[in-house]
Amino acid sequence: MATTAQTARFLQLHLLTFYPPANLNRDDTGRPKSAVIGGEARLRVSSQALKRAWRTSDVFAKKLDGHRGERTQRLGAVLEAHLLSKGTSAGDARAIAREIAGAFGKVKSEKDDNPTYTEQLAFVSPEERAAAIAFSEARAAKTKDAPDKKALVLALLRKTDTAADIAMFGRMLADAPEFNREAAVAVSHAFTTHRVAIEDDYYTAVDDLKRPSEDAGAGFVGEAGFGSGVFYLYICVDRELLGRNLDGNAALTGTAIEALLEAAAQVGPSGKRASYASFARTSFILVEKGDAAPRTLAAAFVRPIGAERGVNDYLAASVHELRATREKFERAYGAEGVRTLEMNCLDPSEEGTATLAELVRFACEP
Repeated sequence: MATTAQTARFLQLHLLTFYPPANLNRDDTGRPKSAVIGGEARLRVSSQALKRAWRTSDVFAKKLDGHRGERTQRLGAVLEAHLLSKGTSAGDARAIAREIAGAFGKVKSEKDDNPTYTEQLAFVSPEERAAAIAFSEARAAKTKDAPDKKALVLALLRKTDTAADIAMFGRMLADAPEFNREAAVAVSHAFTTHRVAIEDDYYTAVDDLKRPSEDAGAGFVGEAGFGSGVFYLYICVDRELLGRNLDGNAALTGTAIEALLEAAAQVGPSGKRASYASFARTSFILVEKGDAAPRTLAAAFVRPIGAERGVNDYLAASVHELRATREKFERAYGAEGVRTLEMNCLDPSEEGTATLAELVRFACEP
């Protein structure tokens, strides 16, 4: 994909995914996250949980090998370990590591259990990590004098690089805001298209070594919440901004979009996955591209899908409502030059439906 004036600026993805009983994304009490939409309770998966799942997926690892950042407090610890492995004295290694880590955020106190950690997580690109290591080696070899904080920041941080995940999802550096990255990909919280009651799973564990003569009670008793439903997810990609964040690298911009679409279709949060086998793939995807102002189609589900509307196939009904809402927007606002393509697993033989590979090609083309 080339980031040129002829390229459609916005890529909008609308996904419908069914999950059987699961606890994909928990709140502070351990129950599935929820939201009230249209006056009704829905299950919810946060955008943070989704982006984390995609960033750490095999899809991103393979597609974006060498082009992923690291979100961490531990860059200083990496530098300290590296210098120690090179024979630098313990005192110098720690001092240099703390100095350089300070370019990425406030460093913890020297009396802290982890004195080389930063107070906040920093999203560090491969280029910045390499620059930090090289600078630490130069400082240890005393070929570079100790710079002031501003000079160090300018020497190490980048405004553009090849970290595709930072380019997509952005970053904030409180101590160096000029190196913040505006996210080129906006990700909604996914929510169920219908009302959901979170249920309680009362479970027990048996002590295998308990003798028959002992009491018949369980070795452990617990309770966990779960829910099931069809989730709607909306993603908007500003392809122009994504290209700028990646310093105009058109090939990497296309690969980033490809990885994003494939991961969004195939990868979900791993919360309590071993307990629920919550491996799901998206059943329906609508891809739109054009220069018109982006807009979600969440309005399709303000009124929840439900039996009172004469349906019991919530997935098929959700596809119908999504399509109908898009058509209503188009009648009201006009087509605005937006092109579309769908993948519909409910009816793969349906005229006009595409495969995931065809969706990817469509998304990456101008």
